[in-house]
Amino acid sequence: MFKKQSNQFVFALFVLVIAVLACSSAIPATPTPTVPPVTDTPLPSPTPTKTAKPTSTPRPTNTPDVVATQRIDEFQSLLDSFVELGYIETSEGKLTELPLFKEEWAQLGWYRWWPYDVVSSDFVFKAHLKWSTALKTSDESGCGFIFGIQENDDHYAVFLDKSRILFLMARGENVYLVGKTRGSGRADFGNPAEADFAVAVKGQSAFVSVNGEVTEYTLSADQVSRGEYGASVLSGTNKDYGTRCEMTDVMFWTQK
Repeated sequence: MFKKQSNQFVFALFVLVIAVLACSSAIPATPTPTVPPVTDTPLPSPTPTKTAKPTSTPRPTNTPDVVATQRIDEFQSLLDSFVELGYIETSEGKLTELPLFKEEWAQLGWYRWWPYDVVSSDFVFKAHLKWSTALKTSDESGCGFIFGIQENDDHYAVFLDKSRILFLMARGENVYLVGKTRGSGRADFGNPAEADFAVAVKGQSAFVSVNGEVTEYTLSADQVSRGEYGASVLSGTNKDYGTRCEMTDVMFWTQK
């Protein structure tokens, strides 16, 4: 009788030990990691996106073109007036007629540029601008001219917005406003809008003409103006086409 009870006790003890070992050797459940919510990170402005260079056409050509000749004569008159005003030293230099520019860009607060060529001295850029935005907005938008583009994408950019001239200097990931030296720098355009636009650079001074009214700016002493130049579009909305820009009668002069 005792022996039977002893066997039952041993069997029960054995079962208990096995259960304890099984519990102690079980792998604890791994907690489900908490995934942080995805957030949008603001991207730096301006965008470094570029496209292939438009083709420029040196002037004069061998083919007579009355309209082209008239444009060149008008531009020469502009150069002569800029010499008289002290915006450039001389009107002698290389004159290039650039192709019509027509692009659109839809990314709020960003601009894209299309480089033409490289300039290494004082210059004048001139064009007739037409621009519009797909949505009525207070955000700045419009056509622009970009110059001094370096290999690291540092550059200057000048935009004609509906209410002002926006003159920027981009260095690294930072974008700064270039300060006015003289003139209002203001504008008053509707949507769509158009204007005669010219930018002259001499040394550390830049002169922006909008329908004949000039505002002077002082460039940074430690950022050069020589480098690639081109056309640019600043978007004021993400809707539809964003901002649309067209440049005609596009001329570029550089001092030899």
